[in-house]
Formats: sequence, structure tokens, C-alpha cells
Amino acid sequence: MAASKARAARPSSERRVLFYSLLLALQYGAQPLISKRFVRQEVIVTSSVVACEAAKILCAFLLIAKEGSWKKIFKEWTLVGALTASGLPAAIYALQNSLLQISYRNLDSLTFSILNQTKLLFTAFFTYVLLRQKQSVQQIGALCLLIIAAVLLSVGEGTSKGSSKSNTDDTLFYGIIPVLVASVLSGLASSLCQWASQVKKHSSYLMTIEMSVVGCLCLLASTFKSPDGEMIRRHGFFYGWTPLTWVPVIANAVGGILVGLVTSYAGGVRKASKFRL
Repeated sequence: MAASKARAARPSSERRVLFYSLLLALQYGAQPLISKRFVRQEVIVTSSVVACEAAKILCAFLLIAKEGSWKKIFKEWTLVGALTASGLPAAIYALQNSLLQISYRNLDSLTFSILNQTKLLFTAFFTYVLLRQKQSVQQIGALCLLIIAAVLLSVGEGTSKGSSKSNTDDTLFYGIIPVLVASVLSGLASSLCQWASQVKKHSSYLMTIEMSVVGCLCLLASTFKSPDGEMIRRHGFFYGWTPLTWVPVIANAVGGILVGLVTSYAGGVRKASKFRL
């Protein structure tokens, strides 16, 4: 009986993973393009990241309301559980998003997208460390090819921006290094979220809300001493914004929701594949 239920649930879960993964791939590919197109250089990084986290909270609230699972979530929620499952990943993601906002502005879209995918390597590493999930030979080979491509693109990007040393340094320190550090942080945070989702059985939407709230608090606290905070106090939170600035903000928020869904359902598919026919 259990085996038949697992067989019935497996195709549905696989279709969901495929659908969410396709949407997430589109979002990843489009994000650098729309960010370059709609976010002006004057926009304060912290303001765009906080707005993105607020948009994630709104999206997650609407999805929970659609599911009608408010009562169950409210009944099971505890502050200790929220901090354990979401506190550290939230702080990591907040820092990662700030680094990505900086990198968007200093790399071309193709280079950024390839370098950003090195997060797969770090996710595989941290997943093995935290969850002891091993990768197949084919997956390891694919990850190695990804790293080789990232290295070649980094070298090419560092030498193709002109002969000026200042241009090369700007590309390296404000483009390549931020996106690579963000990839390391993304791998760590993704593994922690997978642990919370699969081991602690934490709701994906609830985790998004918790992480976004903690991330906003961390970012707002940082404004007391950061250059971004000084800019906000001097010019206002929405300095440099236009109505179109909300396009990449909302797209990034939807991407955050999709990441949680893929992490949650992909774990279920791998678990279901262990059932014998």
C-alpha cells in the first residue's frame, strides 16, 4: 500500500520540480538583464535588497492564504524553531543579495550568469558536509566543467575591459569577487534550508517569511554604520528609484519563492525514488 502511494505521488512531485525549475531557470537568466536595464546606478543597494525581501514576504503570505494553511502554521510555529531553521540562512542570504546587487552592475549578463552558477559546486559541497548526500560521477564531471568555464570567463572578463588597470581592478573587486563570494554563501544557505525543509519539515513559505524578516532586520541594523545607511538618511530610502525599478525587485522575490519550492520538492523526489516497485 505504501509503495503504491509512493508511485502515485512520484510523477506529481517530479512534474512540480520540473515546472518550478524551469521558472527558476528563466528567472536566473533574466535577472541580470532586467537589473541592468531597470536599476539605475544611483539606487542604494540596501534599499533594493530590503524591498526584495519585503516583496518575498508579501508573496509568501498570499500563497499561504491561498493554501488555507494559516491555522496549522500558526499552531505549530515557535520562535526557537524559526530561529533554528531560518535565522542563519536569512543572514547569509541578506549578505549574498547585497553582493549580487553590486556584481550586477559591474559584469556583463553572460559572465555574471555563468559565475553565479558556481553556487552549484558549493551547494554540492555543503550538502555533503551537512546531509551526507553524495554526487554521482556524472554530476561531479559537470561541476568540474562548470568551474573550468567560470575560471576562463573570469580571466577573459578581467582582461577584456580595456588596458586600464583601474577598469580591471573594478571588474575584479566589484564584479567577479562579489559574485563568487555570493556563490559560496548561496551554497551554504541552500544546504541549511534543505536541512530545515527535509529534516525539520519546515514549511517552504513559512521559511521564506522568517528568512526575509530576519534578513530585513539585519540589513536595517547595518544602516546605522554603513555608507548605504548614510545615503538613505541623506537622500531617502527610494533615492534613484523609478516605477520600473520594481520589475527586478519583484522578479528576484519570485525567484526566492521558487528556490524554496525546488529545495522542498526536489528532496521529496529523491526520497520517493528509494521506494521499491
